[in-house]
Order: sequence, then structure tokens, then C-alpha cells
Amino acid sequence: MTTATAARRAATTEEGSDHAVAGRADLLRLATAGSVDDGKSTLVGRLLYDTKSVLADQIDAVTRASVDKGLDTPDLSLLVDGLRAEREQGITIDVAYRYFATPARSFILADTPGHVQYTRNTVTGASTADVVVLLVDARNGIVPQTRRHAAVLALLGVPRVVLAVNKIDLVDDAAAVYAAVTAEFAELTASLGWTADRVQSIPVSALHGDNVAVRSEATDFYTGPTLIEHLEQVPPAAADREVATATGLRLPVQYVIRPRTAAHPDYRGYAGQVAAGTARVGDEVVVLPSGVRTRIAGIDTPDGGLTEALPGRSVTVRLADDVDVARGDLIAAVSDAPEAVRQTFATVCWLTDTPLTAGTRLLVKHGARTVLAIVERLESVLDEQSLTVASAPERLGLNDLGTVALRLAEELPVDPHTVSRTTSALLLIDADSGDTLGAGLVGDALTVIGAQA
Repeated sequence: MTTATAARRAATTEEGSDHAVAGRADLLRLATAGSVDDGKSTLVGRLLYDTKSVLADQIDAVTRASVDKGLDTPDLSLLVDGLRAEREQGITIDVAYRYFATPARSFILADTPGHVQYTRNTVTGASTADVVVLLVDARNGIVPQTRRHAAVLALLGVPRVVLAVNKIDLVDDAAAVYAAVTAEFAELTASLGWTADRVQSIPVSALHGDNVAVRSEATDFYTGPTLIEHLEQVPPAAADREVATATGLRLPVQYVIRPRTAAHPDYRGYAGQVAAGTARVGDEVVVLPSGVRTRIAGIDTPDGGLTEALPGRSVTVRLADDVDVARGDLIAAVSDAPEAVRQTFATVCWLTDTPLTAGTRLLVKHGARTVLAIVERLESVLDEQSLTVASAPERLGLNDLGTVALRLAEELPVDPHTVSRTTSALLLIDADSGDTLGAGLVGDALTVIGAQA
């Protein structure tokens, strides 16, 4: 294997060239959320249909299925709800990923379930989103699941949120209903820490396409952008992560490259994606958790070397010294390197039916490193409806949001969630079955929400 080939395998196809990296400004990761029957799948189907991102035979199949159901118009939700169980029940169970594009931007969309039983899937879909479209039924307004989803999105650090007030065509006084719903939502998002400039409300009818891709004459009280127009204008992820770019380098090592060829017998590279900060040739860095210091000697990509790499770029870094670096280590800036800890707090969403209690032993996966851990105690739990925080709960049940104290068997270099969304993320895993039990962020995020409430 040549050095170039090794570097090419380490870099992702999405970000493996200068052109692709520059194009990241044109890529937006979004997710949908909302309660059952709020119209999420129909909205996603409408987005795919209006952006001409589905094939003619798919439309024909949906049309035939809709006729069989006795409908007069195509049920666009069928473009997304592919599982037989979903079609039979009329709800989304799994996270469905879809891809579409407009002349201005490309999108990766995760359509997440609305039923409270599948809140864990919402966590999965929204965990990497740059913006989440949160739907409410105009006839019902803000409901408990809306508040639950908003709290989850806040804890996940989602930078922006769009409130889509759907089925606006089914209410009598649309202007008054829209004003009341958006006012309540503004109060909710402010209490969760979003500023007004990061929240956009839009009245839509996913069924008829009002204000999705085409402005509706039926909502003359609304003068803002359509949903597509707004999504095209949302700042790129890098611009929305001021904290990440202000933070020093964070490069989790995903793979150690040792090609061992005659042409490059001594090549040793450390592949990963720059999670925060900037990697620059010549910069002094520290390898964690060992604490060994060295300098960046080179940055390789499939298209040649770079002098620097920004957040989101997948690269292979060469170091000036022959130091011991393994998968799961973290290469960080010396100036503000995170502390390698054996004890930490984490705010988690519990994702399984078996409750979490103090004394539970599990695995903690942070980046590419997995270590044994024990839950020393439960610090607090969030009531998503009142946004109040209760101390010292006896357990965390399915879909509960709480803060726990963890004791780790090995040191982990972790950032708090206020520093980096990427390097604070972790998973709690069952050591026997390998099942994911919880997902969360390092630090006590509930303190922030409790202070805002």
C-alpha cells in the first residue's frame, strides 16, 4: 500500500479533496422531530418531491399505493416510511436517512420517529444535525412531546431549530393560531438556551406544499422565507460552531497507518477527522492520555499535503517524533488540552427499558476509545414539561434525561459540552450484549437548563 493510498483510505469521500471541503458550506445535515401524526414523513416526502429527488417509478408506486388506500392525492409519506410495520401503523419507527439537493445546497436528512417510545431514535438522528425541523400540528399546538424533543435537542447542542407549524390549512384563524404557537415556542426555546436568531418559525401544509418550496397565498400574514429558502440560507456548520473554532486542536485518532512499503518503510500516520480547532504543520501538540508532546510534521490527504486543516476535514497527520499513538488517542493543542480524567459527570438520555441505577457497571465509548465504568451516583433528572431539575433520583427510566457521576477504569481526555459538541459526546453500552444503553455529553447540561427555567 502506498502512502497516498493509505491516506486516501483514511479520508472520507465527502471531505477528501479541497473542492469537497470548500463545498461543505453547501452541505447541511438536518433532522425532523415532532409528535406522532404531526406530518413529519409527509413533509420529508414533500421536500423530496418538490426538489425532484425521487424517480418517476417511485412516484408511480406511491400513487398506486395511495389509490389503494382510497386517497385522492399521493401520500408522500410513503416515500419515507419504507418498513412494512411503519406503513401498517402509519407511524415512523426507525430513523430514515434521505438525500436531496437544490441548486444552492445539498442536504442529508434524518426523519426521526415521533412516538415517545422511540425518543432514543430521535437522539440518534439529531445527534449530528446542524438544524432540526420540529413540527407541531397547528390544531394541537405545543404538546408534551414537543417540549421533550426540544429539551433533547438542547442537550445535544443542536445549533439551530425550525418550528414548522404544519396543517395550517386545517385551522380557522390561521394567523391567530400561528401567532400563539410561535409565541409559546419562543418562550420554550429561550428557556433552553437558544437565541432568537437561531430559531425560525414557518407555517406550512406538508400535504399541499404551502410554504415548503413555494410560498402560499393562503398565509398572507406570513412574510418570511419558505422552508427550502430558509434551509438554503442557514449558515454552514463551521460558521455555527464558533466555540469549536475558538477551541484548540482536537483530532481523535481513528486509525494508525503503517503501510510498510519499500518506498515508505518508516511512514507512520494518524488518521482522523479534525473535531475542533485547526491542525497546522509545525504546531506543538500533546497526545492524550499519555501526555507526550511533539509537533505536527505533515498533513496528508488523497490529493496531496496541506499546511493546515480546519474542523470537519478528514486527514492523516504525521508527527515529528516517534511517539506511541494508538486508535482512540486524542491529538490536542498544547495551549488548551483537555484533562485526562478517571471521574466525570455526564448528562445522558437513557435509551432502554431497564432503569439505570447507581452501581451499574457498563462501557463508556468516547470517540474511538471504549473503557469500563461504573455509575457512582445519579445527580439529577429533568422534567421535560416544567423544565425543572430534581436532585438525586433513584433511577433513570426510558427516555429520561439526567446527569450521572461516572468512575472510569482508564483515563479519558474529555471536553465538557460547553467546549466541544464532538469531543464531549459519549455512549453508554452494555458490556455483555453490546447494546447501546444511553447517549450523552460530558458535563452537567441540566444545570444550564435549570438556571434558564
